Amino acid sequence: MKVSAFGVDIGYGHTKVALRTGSEISTASFPSLAPLVPHLELSRTRERVADGLNVVLIEVQGSHYAVGPEVESLRACSSLTRTLLDSFCLTPMYTALLGGALYRAGVTEIECMVLGLPARFSWEYFRYLRDAFTGALDFGQGVIHVGSVDVVPPLLGSLGTFANSGDGRFDPERGHLLIDVGYSETSWLLYCDHKMVPQCSGHVRGGAWQVYRTIGSLIANRERCPVDNMERIGRCLSDKKPLLHYGKDIDLAPLVESSQAVVNAAFKIIRDRTPSPSRLKSIVLTGGGASLYETAIRAAFPRVRIDILDAPSRANAKGFLVLGEAQLAGRKLVPTSA
Repeated sequence: MKVSAFGVDIGYGHTKVALRTGSEISTASFPSLAPLVPHLELSRTRERVADGLNVVLIEVQGSHYAVGPEVESLRACSSLTRTLLDSFCLTPMYTALLGGALYRAGVTEIECMVLGLPARFSWEYFRYLRDAFTGALDFGQGVIHVGSVDVVPPLLGSLGTFANSGDGRFDPERGHLLIDVGYSETSWLLYCDHKMVPQCSGHVRGGAWQVYRTIGSLIANRERCPVDNMERIGRCLSDKKPLLHYGKDIDLAPLVESSQAVVNAAFKIIRDRTPSPSRLKSIVLTGGGASLYETAIRAAFPRVRIDILDAPSRANAKGFLVLGEAQLAGRKLVPTSA
């Protein structure tokens, strides 16, 4: 399938993709886990894939990695932990996740692919991603042709999604504070008077994973049994379901309230670096952990409107797609004064 634009947001928690099917934007998400499949297990893994296991085998530098929604069911994934490193984008795991995103989407040719990378990273990282993934890509599943790659700060994606929502909430002349609660860190961006304000933007360690870990510790102390998989906490919170822990259903809502100290520590930094709230038309929440910050933000800014983007975990990827389409059309993603 040939597409004009393709957005990929490879986060530490999940990998999200966006492409246009007709007039609609389609999105998909899967865990950012790409376990190396040992040679001795390769045949058995291929058999499981053929039997319907929802993963794809991606070849990177002669090694095979499993990628997909059901990757955690593989034995090779049992001891895998996420690589929370700034150089994550340079690792074979990142390449495998990107390859999996492309093949799972069924694309064979892309005019413009847009990837996200925090602005604080060096130009060498941006240039590496642009050069490494432009041209003919082959991850063992057939060649995919990518005409060009653009690398942008992730929050620019959510800004694009918000600005192009068409519901009237975005006003380029007024102040909008965007807060992206990711897996391992929280980023923020101030957009005001037709431009982004770098001195009122930044990032801080502290995201959804820290909240999951705190909740897991609270459960372990109370039940005297450790929680073996923090990701289950995230899924239960997202689905608004209790956590099954050794035969007992545990209501997570009170534990989210008990973990607010983690949220408050990160949010205090954002609040201290943000101008007077009287200048803000709205605070825009995005990212997979957006709901975890909502209570604290409403309490800190009771007179400012809070906008939560639809499907906030996928808002960056959708914005990347819109950015790619805008570039191909020769127009800007959001109104600017430049």
